[in-house]
Amino acid sequence: MNNFTFYNPTKIVFGRGTVSQLGGLMEPYGKKVLLVYGGGSIKRNGLYDRVMEQLRSVGAEVHELSGVEPNPRLTSVHRGIEICREHGVEFILGVGGGSVIDAAKAIAAGVPYEGDVWDFYVRKARVQKALPLGAVLTLAATGTEMNGNSVITNWETREKRGAGSIHMYPKFSILDPELTFTVPTDQTANGIVDMMSHVFEQYFSQTMDTPLQERFCESILKTVIENGEIALREPDHYAARANLMLCATYALNGGMISVGVEDDWASHGIEHAISAFYDIAHGAGLSIVFPNWMKYVYRERIDRFVQFAVRVWGIDPAGKSDEEIALAGIEATRDYFTRIGAPATLGEVGIGREHLDEMAEHAVRFGPIGRFRKLEKDDVKAILEMAL
Repeated sequence: MNNFTFYNPTKIVFGRGTVSQLGGLMEPYGKKVLLVYGGGSIKRNGLYDRVMEQLRSVGAEVHELSGVEPNPRLTSVHRGIEICREHGVEFILGVGGGSVIDAAKAIAAGVPYEGDVWDFYVRKARVQKALPLGAVLTLAATGTEMNGNSVITNWETREKRGAGSIHMYPKFSILDPELTFTVPTDQTANGIVDMMSHVFEQYFSQTMDTPLQERFCESILKTVIENGEIALREPDHYAARANLMLCATYALNGGMISVGVEDDWASHGIEHAISAFYDIAHGAGLSIVFPNWMKYVYRERIDRFVQFAVRVWGIDPAGKSDEEIALAGIEATRDYFTRIGAPATLGEVGIGREHLDEMAEHAVRFGPIGRFRKLEKDDVKAILEMAL
């Protein structure tokens, strides 16, 4: 196990009816608020009215940025920064899924920065300060509600990049599982893939002697597997939705399952390259990429893949070689993703060979990706070929 420091400043308020606490939670941070949300679902399901009632109860002056895209665009972030500067906004509130909250983080970091906020995403600058922000989560998937990460797409340059900072952690996040009851089936499935993929990125590691972290990862994966299909069959099953929501938060909250561990993140780098060109859902891209990445790299540490197959998927090792066990675990992953309705190939989402070389180049713009096995451009292209 490696040395580590773990600190997470985000307050999580979890459970039924917790939106009623919003006014009190945000009141210490200022009266001038930018409300950030997506395409209008929060108005259709009544959440917008509940949020506005809470904001009015503390005398907030509310400005709005609506229409944040599923892969949030830099143009939306720029628009939000302009609104904040024009009106002297003091607090950012993201109400929605990961994309909305990621955009809120980018806006919060961009307002006090004199340059272009995109500098943070292409490693030209580091976030030194940000406006305080909070979140009301409506989709279990990314873990952004309890971490300092943000992913933004620059559609003009076809780049999807991430940035992270302790300054971008939400001050609080409200997690009411009932808010996920109306999430469409495909988005629920993509969220399941996303949270599992976050665990994979931290579980498949070359770091030795980390039994606690490994079992944390395995317990999250098993809980997601057990509850995912229930939530898809019964969208208003509170226990299943609650378990998925908590799993997503713990899967990527700035270190809980990866402290002392060298994590990977190559598959996310590859997916970002795909969705920067084709604007597909992040979870759908990960469903395509991850099993193929597994097949490409599993021999780098076959013991971990054997452990994964046996502990997570219940593969019976009797009479099987390590190779057979490892491949059975990878196939079980692929089968589960397919069973919940997530895509298996690039072709299923309308992607062919046209941009494979460009996407591979995009993925390694800052050098080789991944630490379980370092991937060069040719490796990325090979995985993309496998995914066709």
